[in-house]
Formats: sequence, structure tokens, C-alpha cells
Amino acid sequence: MVSMGTSGVFARAYDELDLAVEVGFAGGRVIAVSFPERVPEDADDDHALLDRIGEYLRGEPDDFADVAVGLTVPTDRRGVLEALREVRYGEEVSVSRLTRLAALDDNDPDDLELVSRSLRGNPIPILIPEHRVQGGPYATPASVHETVRRLEGL
Repeated sequence: MVSMGTSGVFARAYDELDLAVEVGFAGGRVIAVSFPERVPEDADDDHALLDRIGEYLRGEPDDFADVAVGLTVPTDRRGVLEALREVRYGEEVSVSRLTRLAALDDNDPDDLELVSRSLRGNPIPILIPEHRVQGGPYATPASVHETVRRLEGL
């Protein structure tokens, strides 16, 4: 995994989204991605990951699999999000398929609800690509979700 910095908040506005992308790092790992309307005043805009996100938004394929992430979620949700991280650029899975990829039972309503909660609470969208799951729910704003699905041909 590529560690792309140390600690701090980095953000940049992207015309492709009409929003900014804000990335939080701790110990060289991405711990949060959000989409504020504008770049926060205390955020630095100079980071290699922001460059890559810009290239991705301009159509350059990237699944960000080499970017180190630090998931700060309960263990059961971590398993779902780690399974989701294995879904590559341009691929799409159903909620049922993701449930099975996470070694859960897609016939168990509790397991399906765990997957839904995990998607809704995904702290690192784009890098953990909930947009590759058909039928959501999603942590990203609808406009971001639609843009990145279109970019990946989904």
C-alpha cells in the first residue's frame, strides 16, 4: 500500500463535481473523504492523492487500491468495507453479492442490514467504492455518486 502523506486535512475543488473533495490523513493513512461545497480554509491543496483524484475525475482509470486507508469503524462493518475495496474499477456488484464477498449470508436480513449500514456509513468513499454497488445506499452525495458511476461506465 502506498502511504501518501502523514497527517492532516487536504482538499481541492473539482469542476467535474461542482464540489470539493476533502481527505483526512492520520499516520499516513486516509481516514476520511468528504465533499464540502468549498475548500476549508485550513486545508492544504497540495497532495499527490488529490492529483490522482483529479485525474480519475477527468476519466483516468484508477481503483486507488494502493492507497493506505485506516478504517475507524466497528469490526463487523470493517469486513464489509474491506470486501468492497476488492471490487475493481468498472466492476459492479449487487448488495447481495457484496454480502457474500464479505462472508455473510445474503438470505439473512441482519447481514443485509449490516451491509446497508456499512455502505451508508462509509467514511472513505471513492477509495472504498460504494458507488460500485447497485442499489446502494451510499455515503456520497447523489451528484458525486452519479458522476463517478458514469466515469466508470456503470
